[in-house]
Amino acid sequence: MTHNSNKLEYGVILEWIPKHSYVLDLGCGDGELLSILIREKQVHAQGIDIDEQAICRCVSRGLSVFQQDIDTGLSEYPDKSFNYTILNQSLQQVKKPDFVLKEAMRVGEKTIVSFPNFCYWDARFKIFFRGKVPVTLSLPYEWYDTPNLHFLSISDFVEFCNKRNIKIENSAFIRKNKTVRIFPNLLGEIGIFLLSMQTKTVK
Repeated sequence: MTHNSNKLEYGVILEWIPKHSYVLDLGCGDGELLSILIREKQVHAQGIDIDEQAICRCVSRGLSVFQQDIDTGLSEYPDKSFNYTILNQSLQQVKKPDFVLKEAMRVGEKTIVSFPNFCYWDARFKIFFRGKVPVTLSLPYEWYDTPNLHFLSISDFVEFCNKRNIKIENSAFIRKNKTVRIFPNLLGEIGIFLLSMQTKTVK
């Protein structure tokens, strides 16, 4: 992912999260997003990551972080203990994305998910014409060193949410440093979704 795309992605997330919210970032990496949220929105932030070096970088930023494998669940957190949970470029890297997302939505009133779109046109082009696993700006890894375990498209994720009664409250799609408004599954490098659970109507 390019620096400009990163900035635009963070800008979308900043727009969706109100000031002073309670936020849990799952797979927080070096804590860059959490630091921005604290500075710009004065959120009450916690982070979780499995990587020890990432934890050290977060601590050096003064962040409250815990080392944990989110694939094992979030049993220490009660239901709706945060206003927002975030899976920023991490859902495709976990072993059990269905379980991880379910836990994120249990713990948070709303959940923000972002991921690289494997069906972006450049990736399709490279697979079709070169016959090789694509290396793109949003998927910058070779097949042998990628942290990504699951390769999903924007359409895949929308279908996934529909099947699980997950409400998509908002969405945004990014290509390089621009927002994509048409044909996102073809033209969007990154998809960002604001999710909540559908409320069941009582007849």
